[in-house]
Amino acid sequence: MIDRNKVTPYLLIAPAVLVLLFMVGYPLVYGINLSFTDMSIYSFLNPSYIGFENYTAIFTDPELYTTTLRTIIWTLINLIATVSSGFLFALILNRKLPYKNALRVLMMLPWAVPQYIAVLAWRNMFQTDFGTVDILLNKIGITGISWLGDPFWTFIACIITNIWLGVPFMMLVTLGALQSVPGELYEVGEIDGVKSWQKHWMITIPLIKPVMTPAIVISTVWTFNMVSVIYMMTSRTADNETQILVSRVYRDAFTYFNYGKAAAFSVIIFIILAIFSSSIIKAMKGGEGVYD
Repeated sequence: MIDRNKVTPYLLIAPAVLVLLFMVGYPLVYGINLSFTDMSIYSFLNPSYIGFENYTAIFTDPELYTTTLRTIIWTLINLIATVSSGFLFALILNRKLPYKNALRVLMMLPWAVPQYIAVLAWRNMFQTDFGTVDILLNKIGITGISWLGDPFWTFIACIITNIWLGVPFMMLVTLGALQSVPGELYEVGEIDGVKSWQKHWMITIPLIKPVMTPAIVISTVWTFNMVSVIYMMTSRTADNETQILVSRVYRDAFTYFNYGKAAAFSVIIFIILAIFSSSIIKAMKGGEGVYD
């Protein structure tokens, strides 16, 4: 006889499982399958299976490894800057300050503004001669930076823009985590002679680590896949010295219409992100038991 108490929980989660299989599982399997075909604009209706030819073409491309290194640098710089800046601003806003609510609203504006509007605004600010950034730098004697003409400086401009976009999210998550830390722990730390900066290292960081871990993983995935910033900052003509992996996927799919190769690139990016994210989770796993 079937035990209804055991069956009921499975029936309750069945709709969620079906939705996940349809929304996540099917596209993933379809993308992997597509990576083994020659689907393009010319063979869209009748693609043929070509085995590992797409992967071979990708791994034998000498630009792949420089692009991968650039993508890792892009991700690490953005991640370190957004996490550290978000943590710092959250610490400031967690204190008793005048007009604190107004300051919080101002800090959230970069996240509230539509991304394409923000990126285009930054692109205008980086314009040579009449851009705000160039005007300010000229006033302190720094001249000759071609922000949108030199690939190196264009990449730096993309990093600055993406950091500006990413800090509010990390600040909001960190601020919420800080407000859950009991104030009594800091009082006990003061009694034990813990210095001000040591409080954050010994009390704050271990306690907010379980909250920060998923936020950092999400931020890593977002940053790694941030094609819109580079696409719009470079006027949709990103050269090889500015591209990251996901912008190459976009180029293969929507410029060259080579959907099979773009799918193979996507599978490679998925594997890299899976390894990267699991490494972050494993590295921060030590904070899981702080609330136990």
